Amino acid sequence: MKKEIINCKKAPAPIGPYSQAVSFNGMLFISGQIALDVDTGSLVDGDIKAESEQVMKNLQAILLKSNSGFSHVLKTSIFLSNMDDFAAVNEVYAKFFKDTPPARETIAVSTLPMNVNVEISMIAVIPGTEF
Repeated sequence: MKKEIINCKKAPAPIGPYSQAVSFNGMLFISGQIALDVDTGSLVDGDIKAESEQVMKNLQAILLKSNSGFSHVLKTSIFLSNMDDFAAVNEVYAKFFKDTPPARETIAVSTLPMNVNVEISMIAVIPGTEF
């Protein structure tokens, strides 16, 4: 089975030498997404909840492009520039994972790309793929 590069026009283009996502053998590996608005190309203005909402929408666009969805996410990694934002990010994140949340870690980092406050990456299954 070969790897497939996923390019989704409804999510921001990569800002470096990486792909938005890669699928391989029924698995989907989504690169970290930040709060870039695909329509404006600018960072979302507002608080950590507004940033988190945009990040989740960007992830959702890539999942949908890959014929997957939040119910098929196995693991997420959340990177925060300030661990004091943990509860607010959790509040937004929980809206997208109502019944069966994936495994996850949350990591505090000193700086994120474009000085954003949150970045989230995901690993998901592509439904209908046999292992």
